[in-house]
Amino acid sequence: MARGKVYIIGAGPGDAELISVKGLKRLKTADVILYDFLSSRELLRFAKSSAEVICVGKADGMHLLEQGQINRLLYQKAMSGKVVARLKGGDPLVFSRGIEEALFLKKKGVAFEIIPGITSALAAPESFGIPLTRKGKYSSIAILTGRKSNHKKLDAPLCDTLVYLMAVSNIKEVVKTILASGRDKKTPCAFIERASSRDERIIQGNLATIVAKAEKYSVRSPAVFVVGKVVDYGKRLYAHKYKSG
Repeated sequence: MARGKVYIIGAGPGDAELISVKGLKRLKTADVILYDFLSSRELLRFAKSSAEVICVGKADGMHLLEQGQINRLLYQKAMSGKVVARLKGGDPLVFSRGIEEALFLKKKGVAFEIIPGITSALAAPESFGIPLTRKGKYSSIAILTGRKSNHKKLDAPLCDTLVYLMAVSNIKEVVKTILASGRDKKTPCAFIERASSRDERIIQGNLATIVAKAEKYSVRSPAVFVVGKVVDYGKRLYAHKYKSG
């Protein structure tokens, strides 16, 4: 039997309409769909009726299948001649295990294609009117992880704007690291929950207040943490969306 192909697709940040046209086309024709918790469930309605749909359940702190199992499942389905859609939240290569899946398939000689998606690192701030740059004012961005394995030190480079993913459970250490890098306690920042979804929410403050506000408003994952003066633009554009914080 002819080998199939795996499409590693970025589903976007939450709103099902933010998947790319190409990603949606491949999803519609897939024989098998492996999806994560963070990819929009609404997209599954585009699966053809005969498609096998499998939740591989990768989210913060929860894994229905370990990465090695997912790799092998992709391989097995493709080797049986299936067209496989690997649907991943955000962009498949930004703080994601998509690169591991692609390398595994490459090693096994399985045809694959990576289809980019919109990462929440960009979409979350923009959905609340926060530009990550502005010509002539703010020209540098760093996208960072708010949690590292093996107790490695966090990063806080001297960029105009910092965007942290996976920072909710470790916000005290994230803020401590940022302040240690020399930033003022009054630097604006914000947590953005479930960006572009019906349940999206922003909690705004500064580096001196955000830890207490995150606790007060019970910030939960998935959420993006944005730091920098660009945060102040949000209310100027979308004041009606700022309900708390």
